[in-house]
Amino acid sequence: MDANERRIVAFTASSHGLVHTYELSIPILLTVWIAEFSTTAATLGALVTVGYGLFGVGALPGGVVVDRFGSKPVILACLLGMGGAFLLVGAAPSLPVLAFALAVWGVTASVYHPAGLTLLSKAVERRGTALGYHGIGGNLGIALGPLAAVLLLLAFDWRIVAALLTIPAFLVAGYGVTVDVDAALAAAGEADGRDEAEGEPTNASLADSLAGFVGDTRALLTLGFALVLVFVTFSGLYYRTFLTFLPDLLGDTLGGFADLQLVDPEGPYAEEFDPARYLYVAILMVGVPGQYLGGRIADRIPPERGLVYLMSILAALALAFVPATGRIWSFLLVSGLLGVALFTVQPLSQATVAAYSPPGTRGLSFGYTYLGIFGVGSLGAGLAGFVLTVAGTRELFFVLAGIAACGALASGSVHRFGDSRE
Repeated sequence: MDANERRIVAFTASSHGLVHTYELSIPILLTVWIAEFSTTAATLGALVTVGYGLFGVGALPGGVVVDRFGSKPVILACLLGMGGAFLLVGAAPSLPVLAFALAVWGVTASVYHPAGLTLLSKAVERRGTALGYHGIGGNLGIALGPLAAVLLLLAFDWRIVAALLTIPAFLVAGYGVTVDVDAALAAAGEADGRDEAEGEPTNASLADSLAGFVGDTRALLTLGFALVLVFVTFSGLYYRTFLTFLPDLLGDTLGGFADLQLVDPEGPYAEEFDPARYLYVAILMVGVPGQYLGGRIADRIPPERGLVYLMSILAALALAFVPATGRIWSFLLVSGLLGVALFTVQPLSQATVAAYSPPGTRGLSFGYTYLGIFGVGSLGAGLAGFVLTVAGTRELFFVLAGIAACGALASGSVHRFGDSRE
């Protein structure tokens, strides 16, 4: 990669990391909101579902906007919108305002994946390497973002923490302004939301745009890609159901080990220190090697076949989670394996989307993909809150096992009945 391509990779990988920083800081802050707003897990689960739902639903129109206006301005708008939303989170005086702030975050964050993935696929010659760095950036945000929230909560009120988390978004946006996307696109012979012959934004009417959207959708939605969408929906449901209340679940489990004292109970940090939050971050951190493992698997076998194995493993681990809580070593082992397997799915899923979609509609394909993963998948937050409120942890992990089993069947159907376009 040349210097400009490296700048594009740095810009998109950093932006990707911030999207997931905010996404997975929400469960950390949720542990504070339950007491702050004197509410139930079911109510907060429904509230968070609003933001997470818009995070997914907005991906599809986000892909259309990217095709029309280009990736860079959309990514910049995403960064500024997320920063502004978290400023509002920190100032929220009530649950309705908090719900609105999370909704703003969901809308602005939703456009990132189609924008970032489209830009990398067009502007960088070594696409696979670029996507690898992009994925690592996302996983670092997934792990280090919640860690930053945990550490900041030791020293500051949660409202100040929400405000401090906005600073990186504005810094990365400032860096992104300096990145020359047009030069990289010209060198690659690609266009980014522009007419290739003229190099100017397209002037198609709304009717023409809608007609093009419908035509591209028809070309995209073969049986194979439709089955891919079924799979990514189950994958998103598992992801969101598992992660939303995971800090609380870990806290309940670790609270059962009476001899687990990681800090001095009489020390200055005893009241604020919550080992469950650090275990949550550790589970997210093992997603970094998990993503690398998924990329290696995708290079060796058809990715949809690899997904059958992985979803089956996730089903087995969900069933093993509650029995594993009887011993600290087994609990930590199963938790770690869940973290690895959960994030190994991501590169395999992206590789499957690419294999079952034509290059000309790749941006739209990722729009539909993230609509399924983060849109329909967002229902997992409400589902988790409901099951925990009316039943308990054991029942929640039975539900997770069922979701994973459905995902394994869906990916098996892709492998059996779909026709790859590569």
